[in-house]
Amino acid sequence: MYTFDSQYETYLSEFNAYAEAYCKTLRTKPEVLGESMKYSLLLGGKRIRPVLMLAVADVLGAPAKEVLPYALALEMIHTYSLIHDDLPAMDNDDFRRGKPSNHKVYGEANAVLAGDGLLNTAYSLCLDQCMKGEKFVLASKFLAECAGIFGMIAGQSADLYFSEKDRAVAEEDLAYIYEHKTGKLLLAPVAVASILSGNKFYFEFEQFGKYLGSLFQITDDILDVTGDFSTLGKSIGKDEEENKLTSVRLYGLDGAKIRADMYAKHCYTVLDGIDGNTAFLYDMITYVRNRSK
Repeated sequence: MYTFDSQYETYLSEFNAYAEAYCKTLRTKPEVLGESMKYSLLLGGKRIRPVLMLAVADVLGAPAKEVLPYALALEMIHTYSLIHDDLPAMDNDDFRRGKPSNHKVYGEANAVLAGDGLLNTAYSLCLDQCMKGEKFVLASKFLAECAGIFGMIAGQSADLYFSEKDRAVAEEDLAYIYEHKTGKLLLAPVAVASILSGNKFYFEFEQFGKYLGSLFQITDDILDVTGDFSTLGKSIGKDEEENKLTSVRLYGLDGAKIRADMYAKHCYTVLDGIDGNTAFLYDMITYVRNRSK
């Protein structure tokens, strides 16, 4: 009998087993490099991105063995971005997932190298898959674009350097940050799974990924105000402290909640047009909207 929690755990266990097996092959000299990479990669967390990729692959009939290397590459990219994001030069956060941030354990220089190592290992994983055929090349290229200077990195830069402007321009800036900083790495898992399935429902899943990314980031903004450290595992109130442009700052807490509900409805509507068993994806929308961490 299907339940969201049990299915989530199935995907999570499948991914974690693959990630842990791969990490056993990572032997670096000096050893501290590999240790710091694995410290953050295996720290736990929701693993929403690899779970999403496996779930969409299930809907579309893409084999898990083709998807798992990309799921791991994506999680490596996400993890490297968190390591760098926590550094004093960026968000300056001492905790991640309830544990000391990488730079608090291994030092800032090693944290930079751990992030660099994860990013390059992710691309190496993708290149290994490219030998198998065109769809693997396309999936690898798409993932790289989502992570790069026209994707997540662009969003990170905009998040650091937006300037105070009138409301209309601020709304444009916020939409850009959402689409790139968070949205691209939530678009990647659904789009890559679609590409590996032979582009089944590509347009629909592209829309789904964009809406889900906005929903996820707005929920993050809300949790930075309403959450607590023991649940989130990271510092709260950082957005206001750093004067960041967020949905809560722009629309107020109630307004942000309304916008989150709007994006959740957009996600549901897109799924209505996709054939297959999408029950888990419907429940994933609710999970993202109602999450407490």
